[in-house]
Amino acid sequence: MAKDHETLTASQFGAHAQAYVASSVHASGDDLEAIAALAAREKPARALDLGTGGGHVAYKLAQAARAVVAVDLSADMLASVTAEAKRRRLGNIETAQASAEKLPFRDADFDFLASRFSAHHWRDARQGLSEARRVLRSGAPAFFIDIVGPREVAFDTHLQTVELLRDASHVRDYSWGEWRDMLKHAGFDVIVESSWRLRMDFAVWTRRIGTPPPLAEAIRLLQEKADDATRARFAIEDDGSFWLDAAMFEARAV
Repeated sequence: MAKDHETLTASQFGAHAQAYVASSVHASGDDLEAIAALAAREKPARALDLGTGGGHVAYKLAQAARAVVAVDLSADMLASVTAEAKRRRLGNIETAQASAEKLPFRDADFDFLASRFSAHHWRDARQGLSEARRVLRSGAPAFFIDIVGPREVAFDTHLQTVELLRDASHVRDYSWGEWRDMLKHAGFDVIVESSWRLRMDFAVWTRRIGTPPPLAEAIRLLQEKADDATRARFAIEDDGSFWLDAAMFEARAV
């Protein structure tokens, strides 16, 4: 059956929405605390969590913002976020089902934006970032957090292949250079960049998104056949667990 990228992404994540709400990888991190700290200082009137997933950015923003809008392609994911917000007694979170490339909001509708581990699923990241800029008022802060791809072509090929085998909705983990170029083109000034490493527990990583066993086995075979340099670059362990590079871009809308 034919399906477009938006339908594929929504169905891929909708079936596993609760796993992302409960995911410890997504629910914690210094990057989340950085978002919360700046939101506490800025006290935004209306904040946008773009590609909310399990809603962890929205829950942090809700502690400081007057209103938070959590956007995602998956209705099931948004339903889980609504339920979790209710459980936490966060009454200032609303949801909107939309793609990053076509946001249903007016120009300059928000004064704070964060997007965390979402852009690598966007069909057109440049358009998504341009839409992010459009709905932000000038001077407003924005955080963009995601896995970054290696500069070296061979390592990048390995990473993108592993990601796609694990999750059919994966588009690309962009490199540092690609991120800087896209943000500048969209109308953002990057103020602070930071990076860290994330360990992916293979069993948890594949189970969370429901990777079919044959594709999980293909990832393991690819890892086993990788050369020593690739195995070292991703610190691939005996059980298939490995390490990824993550980056955070703190920017301002020009």
